[in-house]
Amino acid sequence: MPKLDRRRALISAAGMAVGGLATAEFLPEETLLRDRRPERSRVAIVSAEAYSEHLIDTLMEGLRLFRLSLSGKAVLLKPNLVEYIAGREVNTNPMLVTAAAEAFLRLGVRSVVVAEGPGHQRDTFLVLAESGLGDRLREQKLTFIDLNRDELTKVPIKANYTGLGQLWLPRTVVASDFIVSMPKVKTHHWAGVTLSMKNMFGIVPGVKYGWPKNVLHWKGIHRSILDICATVPIHFVIADAIVAMEGNGPLQGRNRRLGKLVLADDPVAADFTCTRLMGLDPNSVWHLDRASRFLGNGAPERIDLIAERIPPHITPFDVLPEFADLQARR
Repeated sequence: MPKLDRRRALISAAGMAVGGLATAEFLPEETLLRDRRPERSRVAIVSAEAYSEHLIDTLMEGLRLFRLSLSGKAVLLKPNLVEYIAGREVNTNPMLVTAAAEAFLRLGVRSVVVAEGPGHQRDTFLVLAESGLGDRLREQKLTFIDLNRDELTKVPIKANYTGLGQLWLPRTVVASDFIVSMPKVKTHHWAGVTLSMKNMFGIVPGVKYGWPKNVLHWKGIHRSILDICATVPIHFVIADAIVAMEGNGPLQGRNRRLGKLVLADDPVAADFTCTRLMGLDPNSVWHLDRASRFLGNGAPERIDLIAERIPPHITPFDVLPEFADLQARR
């Protein structure tokens, strides 16, 4: 192997081991899809002080701002369901998930399913039970699909960050008309933040990619997020920031009450807005910065805040030392 090629191979391998940032220069921007950013994106920041039955009304008011055309569509709600840790707000709150299902049904959709493929716990239904989401879904007669073990179909990747070429995806995801990412707003010990785009790791089946989705980690978390979200469109976002998480997220951090929901018709705009609500700099998050170049809008001048504004003074979320640059500028 020529010396230069050997050096590049070594650099590439090292980059994958640490999340894949070091090899970005060897992935030309021309390999990406055409620019698919909308001319403008809409984001609604909505106050919600508690997890209660009032969330249905709050969501209905927020959803009406977007004037969505959903009649007859099959909706998939993708919450963040990781594992249950008593006293920590790790998962998208069950009351918010079922409130979203009820709100979409009231808007005339054909069907709503809740679906997730946890990356940490192999027994999805154990997490479903421990989190309380299982009981809530049964009460409302809502269907839950374990995406780790759903029937699979092979789909070509519509970007070129990981080099995987294709993804095996659950049939339920591919067949859905309208995918709603419902993340819990949290810091993340490898990605900096975990929001609507990182939440899509849960659609990739553990039976094919391992636990905790090992293949995606080996290829680089940031790169994998971009490839997944370029391939499977997120049509809408409902982010749970009523009680968020700071510090050593996504599992061992501290609860941080924001009292907000973030709704959006563009996942990139949603994640930029959520990161700003956290008092952090979204452009310092590698996958968000890259996504804002082709996948969605990050610049404030291209995002219409159609409800509340971002507060002028925010105490930044605590982050691990290696992510201190997220607090440096906004």
